[in-house]
Amino acid sequence: MENLFENLHTNQKPLAERLRPNTLDDVVGQKHILGKGKMLRRLVEAHRVPSVIFYGPPGTGKTTLARIIADTSNSNFVKLNAISTGVAEVKAVMEQAKKDFELFGKRTYLLLDECHRWTKAQSDSLLASLENGYINFVGCTTENPSYSMTRAIVSRCSVFEFKPLDLDDIKEVLQRAINTDEVLKNFKIKIDDDALAYFATASGGDVRSALNGLEIGVITTPVNKAGEICITKEIASECLQRKALSLNDDVYYHILSAYCKSLRGSDATAALYYANRLIEAGVEPQILARRLIAHASEEALSNVQAILYRNCA
Repeated sequence: MENLFENLHTNQKPLAERLRPNTLDDVVGQKHILGKGKMLRRLVEAHRVPSVIFYGPPGTGKTTLARIIADTSNSNFVKLNAISTGVAEVKAVMEQAKKDFELFGKRTYLLLDECHRWTKAQSDSLLASLENGYINFVGCTTENPSYSMTRAIVSRCSVFEFKPLDLDDIKEVLQRAINTDEVLKNFKIKIDDDALAYFATASGGDVRSALNGLEIGVITTPVNKAGEICITKEIASECLQRKALSLNDDVYYHILSAYCKSLRGSDATAALYYANRLIEAGVEPQILARRLIAHASEEALSNVQAILYRNCA
């Protein structure tokens, strides 16, 4: 047992990576685009996937599907990350893709993670190869490409939205991990239904987060006298803290504006909702308190002006 724990600590990839699906049938969730008869599934099965952009929250299967497309196609496959890639690297990929297409008739799939971070110059360097068919672009991003990417790239791609996994999907993946993972199946793991529900709920639809929490639970929970690792809801809550809600700059200002308008409209329920939405996403409560004080001051000034106007009239 000690040797198994040592391997789990040092010699293995993370559980989420070990459990990454290799075929479409292994993919859990995203039935709106990958269900039987859906267009994207038909394209993958026919090995005719065009340039596409996958966008949605983290841990929903974007990179996994991109890898499946690359593995099942008869094309070359190049993976880049927009954060660490410059124009020179992109041009080198384009030149090699052109040679492979002209000499061997093979297209190249370019998988680009965090594609919304590409600059206009990087995006423009890709356009000619997309037009000529040397490159099939597969972009993965957590941001809506309609406003986070250049229009020239978006107009040449089919865009597919990935949605957070529902509770049953995440529970299925966790059970699959316990029963089939090459490392975890060597342990006697017992997990409460309440713990499964907590992992599924607190991960916020991010299956990678849920798997990371399960792996931490297995690593840190002592083996009982029966040789079992028992994961309870209390252990799950320690291993996987509640997921912070996503909040980019645009959404932040929209919700803050909605909070202020709710105050002006005297809608207490809406104001409390937006305030808690911001706090859950990590916004300092002092910011909301300052807005509340400013609103109260504006209301007080407005009331004083109304009284003076009536007295003077």
